[in-house]
Amino acid sequence: MSAPLVFFVGGTRSGKSALAQRWAEAQAPRRLFLATCRVEDDAEMAARVARHQAGRGAGWLCVEEPLNPLAALKNFWAGTAGGDGGAAGVALLDCVSLWVANLLAAGLTADAIQERAAGLAAGLADARCGRALPAALVSAETGLGIAPATPLGRVYRDALGLVNQTLAAVCTHVVFVSCGLPLALKGPLPEGL
Repeated sequence: MSAPLVFFVGGTRSGKSALAQRWAEAQAPRRLFLATCRVEDDAEMAARVARHQAGRGAGWLCVEEPLNPLAALKNFWAGTAGGDGGAAGVALLDCVSLWVANLLAAGLTADAIQERAAGLAAGLADARCGRALPAALVSAETGLGIAPATPLGRVYRDALGLVNQTLAAVCTHVVFVSCGLPLALKGPLPEGL
């Protein structure tokens, strides 16, 4: 039986990251946090990252990979991402929506982003075969609000919506989060919530 692969999706400040973290912490005492956020010269984002890091506490190994999360996950599943020599028992990728924004900022087209998402989905599906390591993905749901006023905003919204569909298709569980509450969209609510 393959380990759970859980996709947490919801709006801004919906509680999706907190629920994903709580789920991951219930899975194993040592956990990989795969961060896609870029801080660079953004003081506000740096403060957000610091708050998230403080909220994770002990037991987390953080790997930052803004453009190629599949490579980082492959290293994790191969046992090379242990950092201090201890293997993590669960991976949490947070978040897909920032990954898509990073790819757009790097100049990728919507079609190229979808190809990357298909590659990540295939890698997740392949890595799940015969493995006992649970994993979670977090992403924003941007299609429930108003239509963005700019062409770039619309390209981002549409690209992310398609990426979310691609990734949700390979996950064993999909959890929609609103107001801090989980709603199972695919499979039952995973244990640990």
